[in-house]
Amino acid sequence: MGNFLIAVLCGLLAMLASTVVYPFVLHYAIKHNIVDNPNARKLQRVPVPLLGGAVVYVGILTGCCVLALFMRSEFILWGFIGMTVMAIIGTWDDMKGLSVAFRFAVELSLVGLFIALTGVYIDDLHGLWGVHTITPWIGVPLSIVTGVGIINAVNLIDGVDGFSSGYGIMACGLFGLVFWNVWNPILVIFTMIVIGALIPFFMHNVFGLKSKMFIGDGGTLMLGILLMLLTFYTLWSKGRCDTMAVEQGVSLTALTLSFLCIPVFDTLRVMTLRILRGKSPFNPDRTHLHHLFIDMGFSHLGAAVFILFINLLVVAAWLLAWKAGASIDVQTYIVVFLGVMVTFGFYKLMKEQQNGGPCDEEGYPQGTWLWHWFRKLGNFSRREKGPIWSAIRRIMDNRFFNWGL
Repeated sequence: MGNFLIAVLCGLLAMLASTVVYPFVLHYAIKHNIVDNPNARKLQRVPVPLLGGAVVYVGILTGCCVLALFMRSEFILWGFIGMTVMAIIGTWDDMKGLSVAFRFAVELSLVGLFIALTGVYIDDLHGLWGVHTITPWIGVPLSIVTGVGIINAVNLIDGVDGFSSGYGIMACGLFGLVFWNVWNPILVIFTMIVIGALIPFFMHNVFGLKSKMFIGDGGTLMLGILLMLLTFYTLWSKGRCDTMAVEQGVSLTALTLSFLCIPVFDTLRVMTLRILRGKSPFNPDRTHLHHLFIDMGFSHLGAAVFILFINLLVVAAWLLAWKAGASIDVQTYIVVFLGVMVTFGFYKLMKEQQNGGPCDEEGYPQGTWLWHWFRKLGNFSRREKGPIWSAIRRIMDNRFFNWGL
C-alpha cells in the first residue's frame, strides 16, 4: 500500500474511532460529574463535561496502531508514550486537581526523558546569526525550556470553543506540509492521524448543545507535547528539514515560530503582565487574546477563527519574506516582530480603543470607531441561530443521543 493511501486510511480510522467513542466518553463524564463548572473567569454559563481529551486520545491511539502495521518509528513510539503520560496527568488534573509545581515537574522530567531516549532535540540553529551545530550543554537545556514552554502555551489557549482543537488542526496541517516537502512519510501520516482524531471533537465542541464537551487539560497537554515533538524534529540537525535551510534558505526557527505564534506570544504577554502586577504567572485571569475578542462581541467560533486567521497571516508573512529572498536572520526578526505586534500590540491598542471615545451620561467611555468596528465584526460572527448552524447542531446532538446510551 502506498504512503498516501496509508495516510488517508490512518487519518480516517482515527476520525472514525473518535466519532464512535465520543458518546460513551460523554455519558461517562456526565454520569460521574466530571464537568467544568462556570465561575467569574470562565465563559460558559452551565457545567460542561470535561473529558474531550480522552476522545482525541483514542482516535490517535487507533491511527498509530494502524500505522505500526506498516511502518516502525522509535520517535513516534516514545512520543506516543509521552503523549499518554500527559493525557493521564491532564485528565487527573481535570478530575481531582493538581498543583502547578507537580505538573511542572512532570513536564520537565518528561521532556528531559524524551531527549535522553531519542536524542532528538534542538541541536542546531541552522544558520541563525551564523550559528549551526550547538553543544548539548546549551541545546538540551534550551530544548527543555522550549518544550515545557510549548506544552504550557498550548494548554493556556483553551478558553473558547473550537480554539485549541482548531489550532491543533491548523498547526498539524502546517507541520504536515513541511514534512511532505522534505518527504518524511511517517510524520506526514502522524499529523494526518492527529487531525483526524481532532475533527469529531471540534465539531461537537463548536456546534453541539447536548453533546458539547471540553477538551480539558488532558487534551491540551497531550496536544502540547505532540506539537513539541514536531517542533523538535523540525529543528533537529539529523531531521530531514535541515535540507530546507541549506538548499532553500529557509529559517527553520522562523518557520516553527510562525506556526506557534499565537500560543507562544500570547502566553508570554499574559505571563509577563501577571509578573509585573506581582501575581503568579500561572494565576488564571481574563487577559488572554481570546477574552479580548469575546469582550468585543465575537462568538466563540468567531473568536477562534479570527485568531487562527491572524496566526495564518504571520505564517503568510514569513512565507513572503522567504520567497522575497530575505536572509535567515531577517525572516526570524519579521516573525518575532509580528508575533509581538499581533499579541502585545493588538491587545494594548484595543484596550485603549475600548476606554477611549466619547463618554455616556454617567461619564463612562463608549469606545472609539475602531472598537465599534470590531464590535460590528463580532456581531456578524454570531450565527448560532442561523439555519445552517441549527442543522449542524441537530446532526451533532441527535445522531448520538438516539443510540439510547
